[in-house]
Amino acid sequence: MSKFDTLTANLLSACDARKAMDEGLLSSQELVEACFARIDSLEESIGAWTHLDKEIAMQQAREADEFRSRGLRVGALHGIPIGIKDIIDTRDYATELGTVLHEGRKPSIDATLVSLLKEAGAIILGKTVTTELAVLEPGKTSNPHNNAHTPGGSSSGSAAAVASAMVPLAVGTQTNGSVIRPASFCGIYGFKPSFGRISRQGILKQSPPLDTVGLFARCLDDLALIADVVMRYDAQDDAMSPIAPPCMISVMAEPIPVDPVFAFVRTPAWDKTEQVTKDSFRELIEAINESKPKTIDIFDLPEQFDTIFEDHRKVMEADLARNFAEEYTRGKTQLSKGLCSMIERGQQITDQEYNASVATIADYASSLDEIFELYDAILTPATPGPAPAGLHTTGDPVMNTIWTFCGTPALNLPLLQSEEGLPLGVQLVGEKNDDARLFRSARWLLDSLNDL
Repeated sequence: MSKFDTLTANLLSACDARKAMDEGLLSSQELVEACFARIDSLEESIGAWTHLDKEIAMQQAREADEFRSRGLRVGALHGIPIGIKDIIDTRDYATELGTVLHEGRKPSIDATLVSLLKEAGAIILGKTVTTELAVLEPGKTSNPHNNAHTPGGSSSGSAAAVASAMVPLAVGTQTNGSVIRPASFCGIYGFKPSFGRISRQGILKQSPPLDTVGLFARCLDDLALIADVVMRYDAQDDAMSPIAPPCMISVMAEPIPVDPVFAFVRTPAWDKTEQVTKDSFRELIEAINESKPKTIDIFDLPEQFDTIFEDHRKVMEADLARNFAEEYTRGKTQLSKGLCSMIERGQQITDQEYNASVATIADYASSLDEIFELYDAILTPATPGPAPAGLHTTGDPVMNTIWTFCGTPALNLPLLQSEEGLPLGVQLVGEKNDDARLFRSARWLLDSLNDL
């Protein structure tokens, strides 16, 4: 590894930082100091964090360095700082769920995934900003590429913190488009795994059939690194099954016996995409197919998917009404009008309607299985366009709804940008529970584009 200035160690990927620490070129304390220096210089304009305590973080870093100095075996993330979305319980920091109704809330135990991160040696740097109860009402965060634009949501702080090099890794959640969308808007890698592959124990319950933990990084290898740590079975989450972990790093490194083929899927929401998105994807597909013929086919989903957005809405809003009933009853006047409207619509959805929509998940997923019999992955826009101007909205999640509802894994690859220099993500979608293969296909695609 080439020499570097420890004062700018925050610019390192997690994999490179880990290598530097293994080689004795960097300490966890130096890395955490560099991250806090970056936060000090940018936080006022970006607003990615809701809870930070340098003393707590530095104490973790000192303990990590002392542990390493004794020659003991270290975990995959030993000494690496990570940001945690503020709907995920942490015993060292408050978890206020993005609302004044839970101001000062201090959990007594960590969420399962936080425990797994600590077990791997990670430093919990602080809590990142979320939208109100992880729905749509924006927090204080702005886009690092242009502070006049939204960073996306609801995992806005996590995406912005990684994109601005305040921290190499962060954790978020997605119930509609809350990981892939902010990753696209902020120009970083984002991963929404298959439904039920990361424990949600100790995380705000929004919609149990949809809620999924996601991850942010500035490179694909870093996503694989943290995914291997947190994709572990937890009996406390009834959406999980006791199946073998996917081993992302090792599978991604395997040679691909046959070049993958991709289906470019426009989805029923294609008419909502901006012209810059349509033009950029046309150029991308043409460039790839010119270099490697027949790599990407254009594929249209069957008419069955025209109703998936309404089914998703019914499930999500009915669950919001159910799971946020206490907040609505106790503090309706302190909730945003948008969230109140969603809750009130959800209150009108009958159990029969809800159950019918939940039942369609399997039908939609079955239709996608037929695509994956022919293609290794689906290629589609991550968002309708670049991050919208203004901080009054987090953007439209419509390009993510199908994959969240069906529980398939999805990646955001920061490959494109607008003429104004705003990022525009490429979304890669894989077959459910074949997350490692998705990463391997993504690695092949990135390598192929580098060869163009």
